[in-house]
Amino acid sequence: MNVLSLLLIGAGVVFWVWGSWPLLQRGHLLAKLHALSVSDTLGSALILVGLLLLRNREWPLLLLALSALTVWNTIFGYVLAHTSSSRHSDD
Repeated sequence: MNVLSLLLIGAGVVFWVWGSWPLLQRGHLLAKLHALSVSDTLGSALILVGLLLLRNREWPLLLLALSALTVWNTIFGYVLAHTSSSRHSDD
């Protein structure tokens, strides 16, 4: 159980770094932010699942954090896309 949780936490950190890498490259800003938000959400979810396996007594707090993370990142992505598209439609 300990090895699996460390593997999940390590995979989450890899997703964090992998998602941050496109910010340094050229390209459309929204495409960069999309890659960042998807990989950060997946990385954070993997880290929280790894912590859930490591500290199973803290499951209510970790499940609350996981659900809040998923809902918050989904809403943030929608708001970002909506404000970007309405700003470009006024031009």
